[in-house]
Amino acid sequence: MNTLLLPLVNWGLGTIIIGVFVVVCIILVAVIYSLSRGTNNVRDDVNDTNIENNESKNLSI
Repeated sequence: MNTLLLPLVNWGLGTIIIGVFVVVCIILVAVIYSLSRGTNNVRDDVNDTNIENNESKNLSI
Protein backbone atom coordinates (compact mmCIF):
# COMPACT_ATOMS: atom_id res chain seq x y z
CA MET A 1 0.00 0.00 0.00
CA ASN A 2 1.41 3.39 -0.97
CA THR A 3 1.34 6.02 1.75
CA LEU A 4 1.13 9.64 0.82
CA LEU A 5 2.71 12.04 3.30
CA LEU A 6 1.11 15.42 2.74
CA PRO A 7 2.16 18.12 5.20
CA LEU A 8 -0.72 20.32 6.28
CA VAL A 9 1.39 23.28 7.36
CA ASN A 10 4.33 25.15 5.94
CA TRP A 11 6.58 25.80 8.96
CA GLY A 12 8.97 28.00 7.00
CA LEU A 13 6.32 30.45 5.82
CA GLY A 14 4.62 30.47 9.22
CA THR A 15 7.90 31.32 10.93
CA ILE A 16 8.51 34.21 8.51
CA ILE A 17 5.01 35.60 9.06
CA ILE A 18 5.40 35.41 12.85
CA GLY A 19 8.80 37.12 12.55
CA VAL A 20 7.31 39.97 10.49
CA PHE A 21 4.50 40.34 13.04
CA VAL A 22 7.02 40.57 15.90
CA VAL A 23 9.05 43.22 14.04
CA VAL A 24 5.92 45.29 13.35
CA CYS A 25 4.88 45.07 17.02
CA ILE A 26 8.31 46.19 18.18
CA ILE A 27 8.25 49.14 15.77
CA LEU A 28 4.78 50.19 16.95
CA VAL A 29 5.81 50.01 20.60
CA ALA A 30 8.93 52.08 19.84
CA VAL A 31 6.87 54.73 18.01
CA ILE A 32 4.31 54.98 20.82
CA TYR A 33 7.10 55.18 23.42
CA SER A 34 8.89 57.94 21.52
CA LEU A 35 5.65 59.89 21.10
CA SER A 36 4.91 59.64 24.81
CA ARG A 37 8.43 60.74 25.78
CA GLY A 38 8.56 63.64 23.31
CA THR A 39 8.07 67.27 24.24
CA ASN A 40 4.77 68.96 23.74
CA ASN A 41 5.39 71.38 20.85
CA VAL A 42 1.76 71.81 19.86
CA ARG A 43 0.50 75.38 20.13
CA ASP A 44 -2.82 75.91 21.80
CA ASP A 45 -4.38 78.58 19.56
CA VAL A 46 -7.36 79.14 21.86
CA ASN A 47 -5.18 79.92 24.88
CA ASP A 48 -2.80 82.05 22.78
CA THR A 49 -5.73 84.10 21.49
CA ASN A 50 -7.09 84.59 25.00
CA ILE A 51 -3.69 85.69 26.30
CA GLU A 52 -3.25 88.14 23.41
CA ASN A 53 -6.73 89.61 23.99
CA ASN A 54 -6.09 90.02 27.71
CA GLU A 55 -2.73 91.70 27.08
CA SER A 56 -4.25 94.15 24.60
CA LYS A 57 -7.00 95.02 27.09
CA ASN A 58 -4.42 95.64 29.80
CA LEU A 59 -2.42 97.91 27.51
CA SER A 60 -5.44 100.00 26.54
CA ILE A 61 -6.39 100.79 30.15
